[in-house]
Amino acid sequence: VDLITEDAYKNDIKHASLFLDGKDSEVISQLTHQMSEAAASHAYEQAALYRDRIQSLRQVRTKQFVSDFSASDADIIACVEEAGEYCLNLVMIRAGRHLGDKSFFPKNAADIETQDVIETFVAQYYTNQTIPKLIVTQQHVNQSLLSEFFRLNYDIEVKVINKAIGDKRVWLTMAQKNAQIALKQKLMQSESQENRVEALKAIFNLPESFSRIECFDISHTMGEGTVASCVVFDKGNLQNKEYRRFNIDGITPGDDYAAMREVLTRRYKKIATGEGIKPDLIFIDGGKGQLNIAIEVIQELGLNDILLVGIAKGEGRKPGLEQLFVESKDQPIIVKKDNVGFHLIQQIRDEAHRFAISGHRAKRAKKRITSSLEDIEGIGAQKRKNLLVYFGGIERIKNASIEEIIMVDGIDKKLAEKIYDYFH
Repeated sequence: VDLITEDAYKNDIKHASLFLDGKDSEVISQLTHQMSEAAASHAYEQAALYRDRIQSLRQVRTKQFVSDFSASDADIIACVEEAGEYCLNLVMIRAGRHLGDKSFFPKNAADIETQDVIETFVAQYYTNQTIPKLIVTQQHVNQSLLSEFFRLNYDIEVKVINKAIGDKRVWLTMAQKNAQIALKQKLMQSESQENRVEALKAIFNLPESFSRIECFDISHTMGEGTVASCVVFDKGNLQNKEYRRFNIDGITPGDDYAAMREVLTRRYKKIATGEGIKPDLIFIDGGKGQLNIAIEVIQELGLNDILLVGIAKGEGRKPGLEQLFVESKDQPIIVKKDNVGFHLIQQIRDEAHRFAISGHRAKRAKKRITSSLEDIEGIGAQKRKNLLVYFGGIERIKNASIEEIIMVDGIDKKLAEKIYDYFH
């Protein structure tokens, strides 16, 4: 049906044949190469497709080995290094069943030996994790040191094997391959992200020291439940733990300018006094009007060394047609659709939008649940709580019969009828 090309179909058949012949590593190697080429040419969707295929093959390969492993509870830990970056892959087996694997990327591990990376990881990882009776790892790890560590710190006898043979060797080899694949993917993503950051810096002529971006968006429905969001991009990635939402009250409903003024004032008032981290660049989701509000606030606070940019929606609100308003320029900056720095701007703006909308929807839903029950005479805080706990939400209360409502603690027949009549 012409969903794929003839060459792509032949390539899929070739990969399937190799995999069935047991040459799964060769298939994964080819897919990894194709993924890298796709990413290098900015075909990110195609690269993601190859990445997903690699993950699927890893899972299938893992399941093939499960029945061959004899230990009931064990962890297999492998570590690989490339370009100064480390990746540890931990495979978990519990009650003789494979529970999956996870990759870890230790920070600040440059110029550290692989042995030290593994030993440090083990000491930190098992602080809050179930400790197995067996740990299989690589040859250069001090097995007696690790065994003594578990005995002294947890009073547990753990057997550490650093010279795996047989089925344990198969598992360790698999963990090493998993780590290699995960590290290549991370390096590829880091490289493409670095290119996007460099392209963004070129758009605004930013200095080499540039690192931190904060982006703001406002969300409400006809002025109801206004929420402002702030998302943070730093050190080459979005920093989810630093995201913040702000409930906006005391303004004229629907006044986005007032909402923007309030959120920026609350966000940067403390930073102006030396608390918190000052961004190098602030994105405002909006045109010149919102940008001018931001300029006023930032100047009032004395933070004059932060670049401010307004991201205005283009014609027809179509992605790719956005205009970038910069405080120091009269005309907007128009960037080509295929500019990878522009893609990064869109990603950060979309994340701020998503974060604001999710907060607004949650606030609006909570308000409507509370206010609808509060409007019923005779329903206080405790009875409202009892109703919500019993039915699990306002929709089920709306659909409940009088007989069902009477079952709630503290609700008599007269009040149940009043609740039913209110919703019907």
